[in-house]
Amino acid sequence: MSAYLVFIKEREHDAAKMADYAGKAGGSLAGHNAKPLAYYGAIETLEGPEALGSVIVEFPTMDEARAWYRSDAYQQARADRFAGADYRVFLTQGM
Repeated sequence: MSAYLVFIKEREHDAAKMADYAGKAGGSLAGHNAKPLAYYGAIETLEGPEALGSVIVEFPTMDEARAWYRSDAYQQARADRFAGADYRVFLTQGM
């Protein structure tokens, strides 16, 4: 069953760190069966706190999404994301 990792950017602190993150995060998907579905497109907040940006990545299973998220390559990118911005990130199972 498909799974979706959803990243919601709430605040940015360091644009240079976010540029470093962007350069690493995309490359970290290599070798993983992942399909980016949304990447910082236009956002219209209908409920809840305003989001500065969002990313949605589809994986075939929850386990494959976790494997990418926990991979060494993504963990290195993630360190830059933590330094550059505040995000909410969740994994949800598809139908």
